[in-house]
Amino acid sequence: MTTTYLLLSILSLQALIGCGQSSSAVSQPKSKDLTVETSNPDGRQFIDPKGMTVKSRILLPAGFERLSYTSKDFGSFLENLPLYPIDHEVRYYNGKIKPRNNIYNSVIKLDIGKRDLHQCADAVMRLRADYLYQQKRYQDISFNFLSDGKPRTYTDYAKGDYSYPKYWKYMEYIFAYANTASLHDELPNVKSSTTVKIGDTFVQKGSPIGHAIIVVDLAKNKEGKTIVLLAQSYMPAQEIQLLNNWNNAALSPWYDIDKDVINTPEWTFYARNLKTWK
Repeated sequence: MTTTYLLLSILSLQALIGCGQSSSAVSQPKSKDLTVETSNPDGRQFIDPKGMTVKSRILLPAGFERLSYTSKDFGSFLENLPLYPIDHEVRYYNGKIKPRNNIYNSVIKLDIGKRDLHQCADAVMRLRADYLYQQKRYQDISFNFLSDGKPRTYTDYAKGDYSYPKYWKYMEYIFAYANTASLHDELPNVKSSTTVKIGDTFVQKGSPIGHAIIVVDLAKNKEGKTIVLLAQSYMPAQEIQLLNNWNNAALSPWYDIDKDVINTPEWTFYARNLKTWK
């Protein structure tokens, strides 16, 4: 085994352990109290099972409104992400199923490949890159490697071939050598959770493991209160899922993040972990 091959193997392993169980992860009881009983088939008052996008499936609490976006905005891309039918369960990269266990309510309909690469930070980077790719902003698709903190750009990798197969090869290249730590160090901090925007990301770099989740929808009321929807992938590589809110069943799946502690079903974040895109 050559020294170069050994180094690449170690770096790849470091990138792969970007998500995982942490001492800060929340252990919550699974009980009927976590579900709001309504007339909706899945028992949640803010979910329309017939909706096939984030925006059409997740309903708003009284007094809240979504912001307006143009078709060129990241917000529009995220709100209109396609969803599988309501009864679809999260698939791992190998086809096995992740039971709901009240962790998630809906699954984003995006292919994740057949390798154990599409984990937490990877899913966040993928959504950002998918948006830029859709807008043909190829020059803006770039992510830093964990090994040296330097960017690897899509245009350099593609060399003029902007076909989707080539794009996906680039993304798996990024997945293999970037993780929560590199994403954490690359993205600027959000000064306050009160200024959160759709697309902002909670990232913990961990030692050695961390986690990342992304804001895929956002709404405000007349008093300026903000609520958000949060989505994640996890370990092993798995489809992106919309998270339930175990802390406030009456608001779930919306989250009020205007506080220091943000408890999600599989991880605990803090306001200081909130990052945004440059």
